[in-house]
Amino acid sequence: MSNGFACIGLSNPKNPENVGIILRAAGCYGVNSVFYSGKRYQKAREFMTNTQKVHERIPIIHSQDLRDSVPLGATVVAIELVEGAKPLIEYEHPKNAFYVFGPEDGSLKDDVLAWCDDVVYIPTIGCMNLAATANVVLYDRMAKSGTADYSVERIRESQDTNNNTRV
Repeated sequence: MSNGFACIGLSNPKNPENVGIILRAAGCYGVNSVFYSGKRYQKAREFMTNTQKVHERIPIIHSQDLRDSVPLGATVVAIELVEGAKPLIEYEHPKNAFYVFGPEDGSLKDDVLAWCDDVVYIPTIGCMNLAATANVVLYDRMAKSGTADYSVERIRESQDTNNNTRV
């Protein structure tokens, strides 16, 4: 999946902590940009919790309609716990993806699902938190891509500055 891209669309997110955690995941997994619709996050944005200042490297952009934010050449992948969706464990991620996630306190609306190319769900007992869902999807994309860097150098670059643990 080299030379591909991944972007995220958040449909009317509510919780600034979740958006901050998603931004951190975006930085960890090579996401190019994050878009969001609705007004709830804009009002709560001042409470940003992203401790790695990823928002300075990855743009987070408000969009009236997430459909207008889909990058050219991207496959739109809705992540929704709904009958008829494909299980993530069997899903082959597209090279260029725009992942759309619903709000914390609801689901993606039918009119949003209608313009998505794929609908994928994470098989769980119960439903997951928005930020946890984004982390699992992005990790799955990286793990299946075959491009993960397993080197000691990557570990050292990625460790928290207070982590001096060795095995």
